[in-house]
Amino acid sequence: MQENRREGLTSAQVAERVRQGKVNILTREASKSAKEIVKDNIFTYFNLIFLILAVLVVIGGSLRSLTFLPVIIANTVIGIVQQLHAKRILDRLAVLAESNYEVIRDGQRRKIPMSELVSDDLIVLEAGMQIPADAVLLDGRLMANESLLTGESDEIEKLSGSELKSGSFVVSGQCLARLTQVGDESYISRLTAEAKEIKEKQSEMVNSIEWVVKIAGIAIIPIGITLFLESFILNEKGFSESITSMVAAVIGMIPEGLYLLVTIALAMSAARLAGKKVLLHDMHSTETLARVDVLCVDKTGTITDNEMHVIDAFGPQGKQLTAEAEQSLSAYIATSTDNNITMQALRTYYEHAVPMPEARVTPFSSKNKFSCIDTPQAAFRFGAPEFLLSEQAMEENRKTLEERTKQGQRVLALVRAQQGSDSFQPLAFVALENGLRPNVEDTFAYFREQEVQVRVISGDNPQTVSSIAQGVGIPDADRYVDASRLNSAEDIRDAVEKYRVFGRVKPEQKKAIIMAIKETGKKVAMTGDGVNDILAMKEADCSIAMGSGSDAARQAAQVVLLDDDFSHMREIISEGRRDINNITRSATLFLYKNMFSAMLALCSIILVFAYPLEPAQISLVSAFNIGLPAFLLAFEPNTKKQHAHFFRSTMFHAFPASLTSFIAIAGLVGFADVFGIRSQDVATASTYLLSIAGFMVLYRIIHPLNIYRAVVLAVSIAGFILGGYFFSGLFNLQKLSFPGLLLAGLFAIAQESVVRNLYGLFDWVRGIVKKQKKQRAGKQV
Repeated sequence: MQENRREGLTSAQVAERVRQGKVNILTREASKSAKEIVKDNIFTYFNLIFLILAVLVVIGGSLRSLTFLPVIIANTVIGIVQQLHAKRILDRLAVLAESNYEVIRDGQRRKIPMSELVSDDLIVLEAGMQIPADAVLLDGRLMANESLLTGESDEIEKLSGSELKSGSFVVSGQCLARLTQVGDESYISRLTAEAKEIKEKQSEMVNSIEWVVKIAGIAIIPIGITLFLESFILNEKGFSESITSMVAAVIGMIPEGLYLLVTIALAMSAARLAGKKVLLHDMHSTETLARVDVLCVDKTGTITDNEMHVIDAFGPQGKQLTAEAEQSLSAYIATSTDNNITMQALRTYYEHAVPMPEARVTPFSSKNKFSCIDTPQAAFRFGAPEFLLSEQAMEENRKTLEERTKQGQRVLALVRAQQGSDSFQPLAFVALENGLRPNVEDTFAYFREQEVQVRVISGDNPQTVSSIAQGVGIPDADRYVDASRLNSAEDIRDAVEKYRVFGRVKPEQKKAIIMAIKETGKKVAMTGDGVNDILAMKEADCSIAMGSGSDAARQAAQVVLLDDDFSHMREIISEGRRDINNITRSATLFLYKNMFSAMLALCSIILVFAYPLEPAQISLVSAFNIGLPAFLLAFEPNTKKQHAHFFRSTMFHAFPASLTSFIAIAGLVGFADVFGIRSQDVATASTYLLSIAGFMVLYRIIHPLNIYRAVVLAVSIAGFILGGYFFSGLFNLQKLSFPGLLLAGLFAIAQESVVRNLYGLFDWVRGIVKKQKKQRAGKQV
């Protein structure tokens, strides 16, 4: 390159461009602002409903029925505080993760963040970098991947005068470029929207909860209006009593804290992980990782670290390297423009090498697996022996190469041909190796315990990769395949069933392997650190990048391990499983109340009887059947892998109790009318029946009990009893008359028996379904 002949912008010119707004800053924010967080938590659809209900209650003069308001206000405040806390942590971490670029200003090179680049800056680009703004290549030569913009995975050669589009990645080579369009005027603006779509994968849990919330949000309006009109007109109740009855039913149907619970849980998980130098571009990725069945890892950067060391250099057939061959090898290394970790290790080994004169350099290509240098006298190629040696030369050197690869070493070959000849002969070989990442063996042992399969996908020699994978304890790592022999989609589909290690994999094959695994119904996560991993990372359900990896990998990933500590994967999965398990339990409690309220409201409309419960009574049940246990259970570590679908699991645990409570309370209302039991007794007895079934649901979802869960159950029951006893006036709980007490007792005994037997029936049916699934799976295998 000839950057020394260009001085770059002066400080005054930079200041002028900043004043003109020609800075590489996007108007879209990576995360919500504090103002947006506050607004999004306050101005919600359900908060509007609660405000309307509160106004109606005040107009009706039943101020005691406003007991639901403190819970709503507390939920909103807690949500704002927790999300602001998480935002502060994540924003600090995002600054650490921001890519830096080398520019020439005032004739000097300096490193600056991407957001400080301005139009007309002279910028140095090299392998692994993401092009931060539109530019024109001035000096040098590189291979670019524009897959995020065009969808094409081919590497495109860029020479002097070529246009470089922001959002593409430098695969190999080095150049000096001048930025032409920055900020919102560049392709990076469009890329941001596309990258967001890539990162925000569908979350089963969040989608299910959003579906429940939307259904409830739509249903409460017609049901609420109908209940009020029925009570006020048909049953000729007073305005205040009709409002109170309607508000109780609507409040029972609203999952007021469910979505908030998910938001807070995910935000706090992101904050806790941020404290361990794990950056989440997408908070839902912890859920995906917690459900993952197969983890695909690249060898370099994941199993091994990013530092490579030269073991030695040797001649064909393992002989000593001649002086001429060593001189050619060192000159090749000094001339090459590649700046990957392999070339950095070789430059360290041959630090005093002299470049080849009059050389034409073609950078390394992950597609071709070698780089090229042509001089007037000869042509040189350097890369994987399998792609450079003739069949005869490969056979002559096979024993030497296999001995090296069995030791986990990576071997590269330098071949030479006279100009005008296509006959390349081996000149020299270099053996290199990576060091293992800390705690990598323990991490893979954890995945084995958690029933997560591991596939190693690498561009290196499959035997070398297999040897390293076996060394770190990856199960079945001796089953390896050379992906260069996989020529069709059918070959790849067969290979993912048979093999655990894939070597000599091209970038587009990595993507095909991920797709083939997903076709089997498994959830797949992919780790990577280079440009050649991008396509596979985009295809995976969740993608993880190393902080020291390329800009390309970090930008495409949903999760970034900033300190390169692969053992953090255990913590990420543990956080995700805690979120899934605890939110699933809490959602079950919410759904129990919501389904019961909806069924009872519809029944009261159809049979034209007044809704028996009051808002204050619903608030008491919500506080100790749902709010308190959900809050306490959220602190419990829970790393059990969830195989069941989120919505099916919550419905399975909630529906039997909801149905039984509905039948019991509807029956209680009918019997009370026959025996002339007063409405206050019916309301109080209904509260007790609702809470009894609720505590049965709570017991079921925390079973088997341990000390902590037993304490949660005991505290929740005690809270309900003490709250109802000492604040009976606030919650409008009346002392039951003898007929009312007798009727309530009979229905409570019947309800407990029905709930227990219904759960037994559901468990029996589920057992049969599971057995049939296993039998079908066995037949397919």
